Amino acid sequence: MPLTVESSQLAYQDHADLNAMRFLNEVIERYPNAISFASGRPSKINAQPEKWSHYIALFSHYLADARHQSLPQVAALLGQYGDTRGIINALIAKQLLEDEAITLAPEEILITNGAQEGMVICLDTLFSPGHDVLLVTDPAYIGITGAARIKGIDVAYVECDSEGPLISALEYQVARIAADGKRARAVYTIPDFSNPCGTTLSLARRQALLTFCCAQGLLVLEDSPYRLFDYADLQLPTLFALDREAVVIHIGTFAKTLCPGVRIGYLACRTRVRQGDGSHPLIDEMTRVKSFISVNTGQIAQAIVGGFLLENGCSLKSVMLEVRNHYREKRDRLVEGLTNCFSDSNTGLSWNVPQGGFFLNLTVPCEITRQDIERCAEEFGVIVVPTAMFSNSNRYDNVLRLSFSYVELEQIDAGVHRLSRFIKELINTAQQTPFHRDNEDASFARAKE
Repeated sequence: MPLTVESSQLAYQDHADLNAMRFLNEVIERYPNAISFASGRPSKINAQPEKWSHYIALFSHYLADARHQSLPQVAALLGQYGDTRGIINALIAKQLLEDEAITLAPEEILITNGAQEGMVICLDTLFSPGHDVLLVTDPAYIGITGAARIKGIDVAYVECDSEGPLISALEYQVARIAADGKRARAVYTIPDFSNPCGTTLSLARRQALLTFCCAQGLLVLEDSPYRLFDYADLQLPTLFALDREAVVIHIGTFAKTLCPGVRIGYLACRTRVRQGDGSHPLIDEMTRVKSFISVNTGQIAQAIVGGFLLENGCSLKSVMLEVRNHYREKRDRLVEGLTNCFSDSNTGLSWNVPQGGFFLNLTVPCEITRQDIERCAEEFGVIVVPTAMFSNSNRYDNVLRLSFSYVELEQIDAGVHRLSRFIKELINTAQQTPFHRDNEDASFARAKE
């Protein structure tokens, strides 16, 4: 008879964000023929698996030359356990120099199994559960908040406006956390075309955030998965490039520029750890932590990314132009569809036009419940994501995240038409019947913390 474990014995208790993600995944599985604006996956245009063997061969020759080894020796090396720190660090350092004017030594980079492992390594290395608190923008990517909760790390949400986290809200949260006898340890943010809102930190807000964090002794976890999909050519510097005090840890990934299946990300970090009369690199501590999480990152996958970089002169800006234009066309089609479908309606709807990335937010004049999301999929044949899934406040209970990255261009018009029918009916029903929140099942918003 299988052993039964009580739910109270699990490290991660049943939480609203886990419930919301499970619910959304179930909706997607139940209605596979619905047009989905839910997935934040990159387009199929990126992957090009027919080139992977070429990339591996290209990198193998590069590594053979660099290490004065034969190709059979390199092949044996790629199939073995490897250096925890990684084997494509120098190529990524060159790409950051070419594309971001960031100068890093290869030793200041740690290759990870996707950006998600990078986040987990940061949490394990930097945070003491019960004492240290993670600050995140409100709303925030659920991957970092969910990982923090699994580890028993408290999360505090920071109110944002269209330019990023409000410094006054950061000040309030840091003071409140200190008054509770705890320590605000780091701020997590996606400064370029964020998930879920698609917003971008202005240059002034980037500088203000760094100034504040330096003064408070806070680290910054900068996540940049969408940075190269800049439709307006903003070319704002990364927080890492602006940082003069080594408070920023940059989380990078090739999930959006190549494909998620290779699971290659990285951490870039110049921060040092004080110890006695000296100091040593924080990246060394992160490497030790990783060695007990995943030992090393798969070297065949690293070879694919390494060959991809070599093929493109260690610069992704030019090779991403076609892909960027592909996403821009999808964004424009989605915005055009929303404009056309709601142009004859004075219903208080609004949406942002993101200057890059994969997402926009649609605000409607009534709250959106779990039942509404499922009915939208079942009766109208379109799947959307409530932005409240990413927030702990009720300010986003009437906001939908629409992703345009993975949906086929030809499906966008039909999807928006279906969504507009649903929303117009939802608004009409809300106007006729006052909304009363069902505490058990109505909202996706997390309980206040």
